[in-house]
Amino acid sequence: MAGIKAVTKKPVVGVGRFTSPDTMVSLIRRGILDMIGATRPSIADPFLPEKIEEGRLDDIRECIGCNICVSSHFQMTNLRCTQNPTMGEEWRKGWHPEAIPPKGSEDAVLVVGAGPAGLECARALGQRGYRVTLAERAKRLGGRVSREASLPGLREWLRVRDWRLGQLHKLPNVEVYPGSDLSPADVLQVGARRVVLATGARWRADGVGRVNHLPVPIEPGVAVITPDDVIDGCAIDGPVFVFDDDHYYMGSVIAEKLAMAGLAVTLATPAPEIAAFTAATLELRRIAQRLEALKVRMITHHRLARATADEVQLVHVHTDRVLALAASTIVMVTARLPEDQLYQALAEAPEKLEAAGIKSVTRIGDCLAPGAIFHAVYAGHRYARELDAPQTENAFKRERIFLAR
Repeated sequence: MAGIKAVTKKPVVGVGRFTSPDTMVSLIRRGILDMIGATRPSIADPFLPEKIEEGRLDDIRECIGCNICVSSHFQMTNLRCTQNPTMGEEWRKGWHPEAIPPKGSEDAVLVVGAGPAGLECARALGQRGYRVTLAERAKRLGGRVSREASLPGLREWLRVRDWRLGQLHKLPNVEVYPGSDLSPADVLQVGARRVVLATGARWRADGVGRVNHLPVPIEPGVAVITPDDVIDGCAIDGPVFVFDDDHYYMGSVIAEKLAMAGLAVTLATPAPEIAAFTAATLELRRIAQRLEALKVRMITHHRLARATADEVQLVHVHTDRVLALAASTIVMVTARLPEDQLYQALAEAPEKLEAAGIKSVTRIGDCLAPGAIFHAVYAGHRYARELDAPQTENAFKRERIFLAR
């Protein structure tokens, strides 16, 4: 940008996912830019300029750079944003990014789980005026966001947690209880009329995913772990084989983390590209370059077929050719299973729910359907916005084109 300013007297506009008002002001004052272009930051917070002008810097939903918004273009889907769940729904559902209808009843709400779904649900319910109790089993709030942010390159994703915690602290009608592992009996005694379960999901260790519909045959004694185990800091022996049937970011960042620890790593996927979905988020090339620099062996078009004590056997998805590789540890990055034990226990006792005055028990986010973080945030916001709201026949408005003769 500085070089462009040196060769022209015309105003210069620059982009680069500027999220910090201090950085923006600094660029203007130093003469590097005349105007700030902020497309993705304005998707995350359409009222970014207004909040800066009013000095409400803590209220800015900062873009995390995940490029889910960009992926909407390449996937030809409705525009979405991890930070701003109303994005793409302003006209379709009438969701305003800042305003939300007041509560529709005096029902108290218990939200179990303070991950991305639970935090957004509690925040939006609190904004509506409901009395909310948010309970989290762990002492650290944020759920998967806090955990995944410890992986290479994902630190900024903590903004999903931190912005919501900042907003919750401003709401006197929301109480937050970390380190609270609620049992079914505890839920019945809280006194809430509505119960929302946002208890997340865990990675499978049996290899079931997109390509393997049945568990992969694995000999006893083979070290098989999941991304959850890697994040928890379990001991890992190399060489390591990472099987990525998730096709988003997790397989590559796990491989990167292990390679940075000095382990020999092979990353294999049945897809035609490593981290295939990241082609839509414009990250694929950089991911491949990063893994190449770390000497991670990358194999595409292969599924994991079986594992023995000292090797894994891969099969080409088109030709059925077998490839054997040495491996001491296998990391399964395949599918996830909902952590819905609390929901199942409550669902089995409807008479106890009725006696406790509980009107509904609802699963949201990964506890209902494991997905990306933006799915979880959207699910939490949707529950909060639609609670006690009039039900409509159509889920959202549709544009209908009429051609005149």
